[in-house]
Amino acid sequence: MERFAFVIHPLDVRDVARKFSFTRFLPASVVEWAIKFLPPQKVAHITGIRSPYAEAEGWFVSCPLTARQIMSLPPDYVVEKIIKAGHLAEMLGAKILGLGAFTKVVGDAGVSIAKRLRIPVTTGNSYTVATAVEGTKEAARLMGHDLTTAVVAVVGATGAIGRVCAELLGREARELVLVGRDRGKLEAVADRILYRTGRAAKISTDIVRALREADVVITVTSAVDTVIEPEYLKPGAVVCDVARPRDVSRRVALERPDVLVIEGGVVAVPGDVDFRFDFGFPPRTAYACMAETMILALERRYESFTLGRELSTEKVEEIAALAKKHGFKLAGFRSFERALDASTIEEIKMAARRKLKA
Repeated sequence: MERFAFVIHPLDVRDVARKFSFTRFLPASVVEWAIKFLPPQKVAHITGIRSPYAEAEGWFVSCPLTARQIMSLPPDYVVEKIIKAGHLAEMLGAKILGLGAFTKVVGDAGVSIAKRLRIPVTTGNSYTVATAVEGTKEAARLMGHDLTTAVVAVVGATGAIGRVCAELLGREARELVLVGRDRGKLEAVADRILYRTGRAAKISTDIVRALREADVVITVTSAVDTVIEPEYLKPGAVVCDVARPRDVSRRVALERPDVLVIEGGVVAVPGDVDFRFDFGFPPRTAYACMAETMILALERRYESFTLGRELSTEKVEEIAALAKKHGFKLAGFRSFERALDASTIEEIKMAARRKLKA
């Protein structure tokens, strides 16, 4: 039996209230002050993960800090809290540790954490990119877009994830537009894509102008506030928001019924998996970053597969191949914390057609 652990944390104080119901009556500042004194805890024992080649079990272990705390407290303090969660994972018998949500972005993105633990660490970003690209392609198909005739924009293209997404999508897109704030860095990414794929990408520092022409968008900036508003998008556009905090304003969901926004792919986990924890997904499905940790355990690849802020297309393609081998697959979409079914996507498609005809 292969074993793994995955670090989770409350996104905000509402998540704390799910375990400690009395906290819903307290000010958020008081709750955040109090949870800093909590030790890491075993949240759930995960069982039933089974591929044709191996079986695995795992644990969710908590880092008791909200997303706001992780991003605002001193990085060294936060890293120490995550390391303590890693030590708990070691005591439970895990052979690899996955970093979830905001624990993967603090400090040097897992490098220092891996050095302080006896087990390897992965951020899950390689499989996150793989499923984001796969999900974007499938969502585009469902909305009637053919990438070979589409304009594809990557917002935040100079970052590690954005660059890899651009390179992968650039192999098929009729027109690829790299969007960012630094023209020099954009030119460097465009040169890399030209060298590696033969695709001449356009660059833009004007997000509004770029998105008004784009049929398909992947956005993954490091912005604290949203950067994509309803008026930026053309009817029928598909937007995959990989960023956390999210790049797409919630106003898009409220004001643009003709635009499809997804958060990346929902991954089906092989076997009769029981997470014993409700993180808002349908049964036997998970985030891609969680799935990467499971895949590596099933493959007995106990190594720090994805660490730091650099990614490569080779790693993305490798983990995608391992996922397919063990039976992981795209199982649907989410948009602003809710599942999207086929009928909802069809309604968005019809709304886009009506708007284009108007």
